[in-house]
Amino acid sequence: MISYLQLENLTKSHGDRMIFSDVTFGINQGDKIALIAKNGTGKTTLLRCIAGKESVDSGKITPRKDLKIGFLEQTPELPLDNTVEEFIKGDEKLKRLLTQMEVYESDNLIKNLSGGQRKRLALAKVIASEPDLLILDEPTNHLDIPTIEWLENYLSRSKATLLMVTHDRYFLDRVCDKIIEIDRANVYIYNGNYENFLRRRSERIDGMASELAKVRNTLRKEQEWMNRQPQARAGKAQYRIDAFHDLKKRSQVDLRERNVDLRVNSSYIGSKIFEAQGVSKRFGDKKILEDFNYVFSRYEKVGIIGRNGAGKSTFIKMLQGLVAPDGGRFEIGETVRFGYYSQEGIDFDGNKRVIDAITELAEDIVVNDGTHYSPMQFLQHFLFTPADQQKYIAKLSGGERSRLHLAAVLMRSPNFLILDEPTNDLDIVTLGILEEYLAEFKGCVIVISHDRFFLDSIADHLFVFEGEGQVKDFPGNYSEYRVWREERDRKEKALSDKAKATGTSDSHSQGGNQPARFSRGGLEKPVKMTFKERKEFETLSSEIETLNQEKETLEQLFKSGETIDDINEKSRRYNELISIIDEKELRWLELSEKA
Repeated sequence: MISYLQLENLTKSHGDRMIFSDVTFGINQGDKIALIAKNGTGKTTLLRCIAGKESVDSGKITPRKDLKIGFLEQTPELPLDNTVEEFIKGDEKLKRLLTQMEVYESDNLIKNLSGGQRKRLALAKVIASEPDLLILDEPTNHLDIPTIEWLENYLSRSKATLLMVTHDRYFLDRVCDKIIEIDRANVYIYNGNYENFLRRRSERIDGMASELAKVRNTLRKEQEWMNRQPQARAGKAQYRIDAFHDLKKRSQVDLRERNVDLRVNSSYIGSKIFEAQGVSKRFGDKKILEDFNYVFSRYEKVGIIGRNGAGKSTFIKMLQGLVAPDGGRFEIGETVRFGYYSQEGIDFDGNKRVIDAITELAEDIVVNDGTHYSPMQFLQHFLFTPADQQKYIAKLSGGERSRLHLAAVLMRSPNFLILDEPTNDLDIVTLGILEEYLAEFKGCVIVISHDRFFLDSIADHLFVFEGEGQVKDFPGNYSEYRVWREERDRKEKALSDKAKATGTSDSHSQGGNQPARFSRGGLEKPVKMTFKERKEFETLSSEIETLNQEKETLEQLFKSGETIDDINEKSRRYNELISIIDEKELRWLELSEKA
C-alpha cells in the first residue's frame, strides 16, 4: 500500500473561532474517501489546505514526492471571457469528457453558460489533468441527475485516488469505500459504505455515552472521597487526586447533538390547491411547457426532475406568479400560503447582520398556532448562536446561508413549500432532519432536486420534464422511475434491433424468389452472385463482427475512466473503425440483395 499523503495534528482557526484541531489521517493510493462533518466544522477549509490553497496554523501535511493534486473547488474560477473551444485548447481527452457530459457549445462564451455547464467544464478540466490525487468539493452541486450518474459511474470504475466532500448519499455510497468523519474536533475513520458508516457511528456514540455514564458515576464516588475532612485529605495519595481531576475533565464532554430544529407546523390549507389549465411557455424557439393541465391535491408531495435548462425552475416561478405564462393559467386556492426556497439563495443585504435581517422580516415570530418567538430565539433553532447572529451575511458559509434561508421561509408558517435545489450546501445530518420534517409536513410540497436519496425520501410521484414542453407524471419515486426508464429503454432497443434484423433478413430469406429488376425492356432476370462475390459476402460478415467488437472495446475503455497512455492513437483508430464499418456494411447490403 503506497502512502500518498499524511496529515498530522492539523489545526486551523479564523480569528477566535476554531475551525478544526488535531486532524490526523492518511491517504493511500487507490483510496476513495468521503469527508463528512457538520456545516461549520471546516470541511472545505481542510480540502483547501490539503490542496495547498490555504495554510494551516499548526501541524504538518506530508505528500509523496512529486504528488500531483487535482482540486475541484465548490465554486470554481473559470476564464469567463473565453469560449469553450479556447478553454479546451486542443486537449483531446478534455474534449471527449465534455462530449460525454453533453457540453457542445464550443463557440459560446463561458460567462454565458449556465451554472451546471460551468461546473461540467471545471470538473472535466480537473479529471483530464490526470492527477494522482483528485480532491472534489461538492462535485454534484448544479449538475443534473444524468450527469451525476455519468460521474458516479466514471469515478466508481476509475483507479484514481479520491478525497471528496459531498452531501449526495447515493453518490457517496456508490463511489467511496472509506468515510472520514470529523466530530467534536476528533477524526473517526470507517471502512465501507454509507450504511456501514451510519451503523458504526451510532455504535460509537452509544459506546461514548455508556463510557461517559461510567465516568460520571465514578466521579461521584471520588468526589465524596475528596470532600472528606481536611485532616483526612492530607493523607490522600497524589495519584488518586490526579485521577480525580482527570475524571472531572472527562465527565465534562458534551455528547448532545446540536441539530437544526424544524418543528414549525404549516398553517391550515383548504381542499383547493391549484389547477393548471392549458399552461404554455417558451423562450424563443425553446419550449418549456405546452398545454400543461393538472389538478393538484391537498398534501401532495411532488418531485421535479429533468435536464438542466428543461424549465423546472421556470415552472415553479409561473406557479407563484413570478413569471407569466404565454398561454393558459394557474388557479390558486385562497388558503394557499407559499414558502419558496429558491435556487438563487436568500435575497438579503450582505452588509447586514443575521439578526437584523430576520428582525426586519418580523419582530415577533408566531408559529404553530400561537407560539411566539423573538428573532433571536427563532434563529437559535437553526443553529445560530447569539454570537453567530452578529455575523454579517456576506461572511456566512454556504451551509449557514442555507440555514438562514430555511429560517426565513419557515418563519411564515407556509402550507405549500416549493423547494428549488434545497440540498446544496446542507450537511448530511441537516438533510436527514429536513427529510423527516417534510415527510411529516401537513401541507403540500414541490421539490426540484438532483439528490436522488432526497427525492426517494420525499416524493410520492414525479413531474419529469422531458423537453419540448412535455411533462410526464410518473407515479413513484426516483429509484422506481429509473428502473421503469431502463426497462423502457431496453424494450425500445430490442424492438429497434428486431426491426433492423427483420428488414435485413427479409431481403435474403426469400430463397429462389429473388427481387425482380426493371430495365427499359421491362422485367429482367434477377442477378445472381458470382463465386467471387459469395466468398466476399461471407468474409464481410466475419470482418464486420470483428471490427464491431474492436469498436465496442474502445468505447468501454473510453467510458472506464482509466488513464489511457496512447489516447490520441486510440481516438484515431476509433474514428477509422467507424468509417471502415460503414463502408463494409454498405457493401454487405449491396451483396445481400443478390444472396
